[in-house]
Amino acid sequence: MEAKDVSQHEADVEERTGAWIVHGERPVYESKWVRVGMADLSQPSGERFEHHTVWFPPVAMTVLFDDDNDNVLMSYRHRFAPDIWNWEIPGGIIEPDEAPKDTAIRELVEETGYRPRRIEHLVTFEPAVGMLRNPNHVFLARGAERISDPTEKNEGKFQWVPFRDIPKLIDGGKIANSGALIGLLRVLAMPSSTGE
Repeated sequence: MEAKDVSQHEADVEERTGAWIVHGERPVYESKWVRVGMADLSQPSGERFEHHTVWFPPVAMTVLFDDDNDNVLMSYRHRFAPDIWNWEIPGGIIEPDEAPKDTAIRELVEETGYRPRRIEHLVTFEPAVGMLRNPNHVFLARGAERISDPTEKNEGKFQWVPFRDIPKLIDGGKIANSGALIGLLRVLAMPSSTGE
């Protein structure tokens, strides 16, 4: 069976008739790092119930290639909540009134001491759309200039990892962070496999 194109009109009708309706939301717990709420919802079927929502601050991160476009800058680090070690790309929380691209560059400098020569938006995704609000903005940078020592001391030790090794690291479960995984998979899906 062939997939058929959906016209904009059909998409608009589906959006109006298939949307869940939020009647209200009340806070359950709030801090700088996380907000938990309880939303009063109606599904398209008419069923009405309460559902948890979770908010994390939006983040930005970067897949940074070296000047030869052969290696990507990553840190092998421990994450206590799932108690795992994995390879991650540099990134962090977007400050108020800061553009995601500016965050990506700032975090690169703070965590690694490198400034990208060129940077572009790669993908924005939500890691758990069922109840989590946490936009992740991933950037692709090509070329790196070392401008300082890292100022962040708790982000692991960054090193250049051969990009050809990324599929093996993914297959071995050594890249578990959603931002790194999605960013690197997106680059692997590009025709040249390095985004050039």
